[in-house]
Amino acid sequence: MAVPGPGYSITMRISAPPSATTAGDLTGAVGRAGGVITGFDVVESAAGQMVVDLSCNAQSEEHAEKITDAVDALPGVDVRKVSDRTFLVHLGGKIEVTSKVPLRTRDDLSRAYTPGVARVCQAIAKNPDDARRLTIKRNTIAVVTDGTAVLGLGNIGPAAALPVMEGKAALFKKFANVDAWPVCLDTTDTEEIIRTVEVLAPVYGGINLEDISAPRCFEIEARLREKLDIPVFHDDQHGTAIVATAALRNALRVVGKQMSEVTIVVSGVGAAGSAIIRLLGHSNPKNIIAVDIDGIVHPSRPGMDPNLVDIAGLTNATGMTGKLADAVVGADVFIGVSAPNILKAENVATMNSDAIVFALANPDPEIDPIEAQRYAAVVATGRSDFPNQINNVLAFPAVFRGLLDGQATEITDQMLLAAAEALADVVAPDQLNSSYIVPSVFDEKVVPAVARAIVSAAGGGPRTGGGAKESALYSVVES
Repeated sequence: MAVPGPGYSITMRISAPPSATTAGDLTGAVGRAGGVITGFDVVESAAGQMVVDLSCNAQSEEHAEKITDAVDALPGVDVRKVSDRTFLVHLGGKIEVTSKVPLRTRDDLSRAYTPGVARVCQAIAKNPDDARRLTIKRNTIAVVTDGTAVLGLGNIGPAAALPVMEGKAALFKKFANVDAWPVCLDTTDTEEIIRTVEVLAPVYGGINLEDISAPRCFEIEARLREKLDIPVFHDDQHGTAIVATAALRNALRVVGKQMSEVTIVVSGVGAAGSAIIRLLGHSNPKNIIAVDIDGIVHPSRPGMDPNLVDIAGLTNATGMTGKLADAVVGADVFIGVSAPNILKAENVATMNSDAIVFALANPDPEIDPIEAQRYAAVVATGRSDFPNQINNVLAFPAVFRGLLDGQATEITDQMLLAAAEALADVVAPDQLNSSYIVPSVFDEKVVPAVARAIVSAAGGGPRTGGGAKESALYSVVES
């Protein structure tokens, strides 16, 4: 059962009698209804009444209503207003544009805008590469979606996807000081998406594709990589793959196994699963078995799309057929990026000793982590309320920090592997255990370590935007 959390947090403005028992009555009603109190503030107090703001976490919208009704039912108590604290966070959006330069005087305007800006425009027209140094392109990416595969919500469209993209942009800024902007496209046509991103690209130093449904996302990413001279990164694929690969590397250290010795079952062969399979393949595991809703992927299975055909050629060295329950027998690792409650504890019991289970479906994993722990030595989820959260925020801010710092024009598998290795190594040997295989998203060592690895893999260091053509006039000191 779900536990109360900050995603369903409410504040009730309550009028109540000013008696000595009021606080206990109010908090007791919340507790009996299953809420978790996070704040109790007296707003005003008079002879006849007191006004209180009582904040608590609930399990769901329905649970929040149950808590409110329980408080409102107390004698002499009136719940005047209920504020959903999650919606309050989103009022007016979560990001904004601010100026980096002062605009206080006529001279300021003359340099930042007309007439001085014309000189910078002419310099870029003469040498387009200077746009990487002299505009927001140097530190700005686009977060592009069509809203067809929003995590846990599915095809909800571009407008409904915007709060997620805003949140993504806020995470880029918070964790890696990357300026990101949502670009939510009101089309699902592959050609139109590709062309739209292509014509918008001059503004950005990189493109982060987000929540675009498979298999369209594969073609969109591949073709944009061919067309653009900036990195294109589909986070649902590669962010997940980086963090999962890093986590698996450390989990194998915990159980004392080598990658070359293990059989890995990947449940779900969409964007995330396919990328995990491809990235892990570079580490040469003994075998990878891919499983989707129709069972184990193998070359002779009919009706497969081009992505599945490709995956079939990369996996299943033993030619196995059957369902998920067949695939996990004798396997060492299960990685789920698929659907809730499809794996049972008795299935985990058929895996090899010291099994590793990554049940990453959100919000409900492929198996209850508590059940998985009965037989698995290491368990990870995509949730924040269990140990070993496989969270893409460990990857995408740092990856783009490195891509922008290195002025990369593309992203390669070698960069992704370097990022995974650097992320894994943030967890020191004396920290590593079955409940700590990836660092916290708030660990300040993550972004510098992963960004350095990306820069190194991209060619060793930042490149000068203007190359040999760059005028000494623009060789300013850069922080």
